[in-house]
Amino acid sequence: MTLNCRMRTMNEHTVELLLTQPVPDAINAQLVSAYQVHRLYQHDNPQQLLEQCGPRIRGVVTGGARGLSNALMDQLPALEIIAISGIGTDAVDLQHAAERGIHVTTTPGVLTDDVADMAMGLMLSTLRRLGEGERLVRDGLWGTVNLPLARKASGIELGIVGLGQVGQAIARRAAAFDMRIAYNGRREQPGCGYRFVADLVELARSVDVLVVAASADGGKVLVTAEVLDALGPEGYLINVARGKLVDEHALVEALREQRIAGAGLDVFVDEPYVPPALRDLNNVSLQPHRGSATLQTRLEMGRMVLANLAACFRGEVPPNCA
Repeated sequence: MTLNCRMRTMNEHTVELLLTQPVPDAINAQLVSAYQVHRLYQHDNPQQLLEQCGPRIRGVVTGGARGLSNALMDQLPALEIIAISGIGTDAVDLQHAAERGIHVTTTPGVLTDDVADMAMGLMLSTLRRLGEGERLVRDGLWGTVNLPLARKASGIELGIVGLGQVGQAIARRAAAFDMRIAYNGRREQPGCGYRFVADLVELARSVDVLVVAASADGGKVLVTAEVLDALGPEGYLINVARGKLVDEHALVEALREQRIAGAGLDVFVDEPYVPPALRDLNNVSLQPHRGSATLQTRLEMGRMVLANLAACFRGEVPPNCA
């Protein structure tokens, strides 16, 4: 892509935005109609783009996992808003942004159902070995190869790490499968109807499946080697939160040595890099961080991004500040 920072036929006061990743076509059309948009993710020389256009950029649209580094933020002296399409703020230094007077906004609420659906899908895929079954059929091996028996999903003991909106949505879905639900979090939530276990190792020891749905804003590894050992050789791990909440090296070793039975993962520590060992194991279900990747949800997230941008550039506090 060739560099082109010249203004189009526009008012000289047109706001310039930086996009770090693609957005749905319908949202893109609205962005282009209202702003001058520079696409960092498409550019052959991102640094050259930043040097030429960076001083005029007033808004950044990014994703929760990608965020915006301090180094990049500091190349945008006119920046007023970082509009995250997602709910995670762990990839943005909120204190640094605040010191600069930059709004950081998210799109809360709208992706809850999709992420909870993904958690259930990964759980069913992993326990019932759906990926292995599909590969067998596609490879023409049905009738010649016998797969190991799968693990029944209904009626299991389910542990949820983080009973926020996503965690509660997972619990509601799990209840329809007659799963018995316990949870761990920063605090007990009396009246939720689920068993609270303050110690994560104890929770892992008491359940068949452990689902990670916690916020990653603290940046701390929650699922350690000790937690995985407590989950045990008949236990499964599902992660739809952030890859960095799990000790990925310890997880690979636990899976390889069959110290846990399997894992379903939508997120990884260094995306899009996935450790080769995870790709090679049959007892792992993998997705490319698509928890909220439905057209309906991404459009609604995009509409919230547009609302946050518009409010900021009107001189108002955006409605969904982090």
